[in-house]
Amino acid sequence: MSDNIITITDFMDPNLDVYARLTENQLLNRANPKEGMFIAESPKVIERALDAGCEPVSLLMETKHVNGEARGIIERCQNIPVYTASFDLLTKLTGFALTRGTLCAMYRPKPRSIEEVCRDARRVAVLEDVVNPTNVGAIFRSAAALHMDAVLLTPACSNPLYRRAIRVSMGTVFQVPWAYFPKYNVGSDNTFSDASLHDKCDSRDQNCSDRNSSVYKYNIDVLHKLGFKTCAMALTDDSVSIDDPVLHSEERLAIVLGTEGDGLHEQTIASCDYTVKIPMSHGVDSLNVAAASAVAFWELAK
Repeated sequence: MSDNIITITDFMDPNLDVYARLTENQLLNRANPKEGMFIAESPKVIERALDAGCEPVSLLMETKHVNGEARGIIERCQNIPVYTASFDLLTKLTGFALTRGTLCAMYRPKPRSIEEVCRDARRVAVLEDVVNPTNVGAIFRSAAALHMDAVLLTPACSNPLYRRAIRVSMGTVFQVPWAYFPKYNVGSDNTFSDASLHDKCDSRDQNCSDRNSSVYKYNIDVLHKLGFKTCAMALTDDSVSIDDPVLHSEERLAIVLGTEGDGLHEQTIASCDYTVKIPMSHGVDSLNVAAASAVAFWELAK
């Protein structure tokens, strides 16, 4: 057995903290983002993370996979520690049943900017305050399958590199370019101090009821300055059907999806170029945001 293959004998080994005792926020390591990590689960997902250039730190797997389906990953990761145990012991250690019996701790990649991921994009998804990591992962999987070029997230969204989001996405969070909108600081004069895409934005005349609503409009302004037309997925009196030909004619289109329950902020809807609905029957007025995203991507990214 190679020196880097380590049989687990002590559950309290600090090298196992990343798998057993650190929360998602602790893994994120906001105080020192360069040291932030995430957990990739299953060989396919780990392969996609490696293909995207993510740096592995260690592996945790069932003993039987060392010379089985994880062998290629071990060889690819070279000399990083590989911690092994039986399935039952790993479940006890991590608190959940491992998918395909393999986990990999990796350093988080350097964050990308909105400008970078949108540079050559024609169709982008915008997630506004989507807080459920399962929904975020499902949206990424649909975005990858249905020809979306990038995903943009507001700061309140669940992180795409949370373990559950990665798992549900089947690793497509490493294939679809994504970026967060900056966290804007709105001053007492109602201007934004973080204006990475353009100079300070004065929102005093934008019919904003408060500073929070100013931020929602500002995000849409950013998309407009990057050359996108924007469509808010929402049901209003003036919503157009998702199959309206004018939507397909737009060269660059941002599809804006709202948070679970409340949907899009009213200022977001007011600031978008189009408000778009998915025709439904049987008195149903809305879909889960992940389901709605798949329909929207399929129709609007053709």
